[in-house]
Amino acid sequence: MESRNPGFLALPILALVIVAIFFTGCVGNGGDTTPTTQSISVTGSTTVLPIAQMAAEAFMDANTYADIQVSGGGSSVGVQAVGEGTADIGMASRDLKDSEKEKYPDLVQHIVARDGIAIIVHPSNSVDVLTEDQVKSIYLGDITRWNAVGGSDQAIVVVGRDSASGTREFFHESVMDREDFTPNQLEKNSNGAIQQTIAQTPGAIGYVGLGYIDDTIKAVKIDVDGTQVTPSVETVVAGEYPIARSLNMFTKGQPTGLAQDYLDSIMSAGGQAIVADEGFVPVK
Repeated sequence: MESRNPGFLALPILALVIVAIFFTGCVGNGGDTTPTTQSISVTGSTTVLPIAQMAAEAFMDANTYADIQVSGGGSSVGVQAVGEGTADIGMASRDLKDSEKEKYPDLVQHIVARDGIAIIVHPSNSVDVLTEDQVKSIYLGDITRWNAVGGSDQAIVVVGRDSASGTREFFHESVMDREDFTPNQLEKNSNGAIQQTIAQTPGAIGYVGLGYIDDTIKAVKIDVDGTQVTPSVETVVAGEYPIARSLNMFTKGQPTGLAQDYLDSIMSAGGQAIVADEGFVPVK
């Protein structure tokens, strides 16, 4: 009887083994061959929010395994969330308060952009320029009518941010010298809410980040020693505009994994282009 060649028998057996190994390595639970989804949450400042959202969308488009959830709430919310571990990244449009540094000593600051705080009024308002002292007096409640600063005889409607806002905290320190706001101030929970209120209220004054300036409102120039300075990316970069600050993301300890990759993407050329596109000042 003719015997079978053992070499021919070994080849198909070897092929079957290779195929089995291949599918064992590629097929995960339920036969899913895609990389495991990784998720992080980013929350806090409504000023930093548009940067974070656009950067997250760009990152997820390029990396389908990533799920980056971005939400607002204010800088204080962001700091607390990352400090207590309910978010991976906290956004803040201000530096940490001393009390936050003491409570959350492991927080690491990542400066992703710079911004100016624009003083805004209704487009029909004839006032084009104010000094910082005049802005302070309005928010103290000492100046209550526009004709006191060169405008019409109209009551001033003072609009500001709520207590969770990093923009409010910075404004309170930089412009108000930590003196109390007028009790008549209307408090809003986001830059967008202030922008909308000013656009709909002829006598109103408010303050927002540069990225929220559009043709529905008018940004007032600030008189700096006789020079009228427009709030803009250019004047912030040049160091001419006086009401400017850093925009931050905070992590608990040094970031790793997806959080690190996401932050790296924001600091890349493409990420800093998003910063500029959103009306803020790149830091790289």
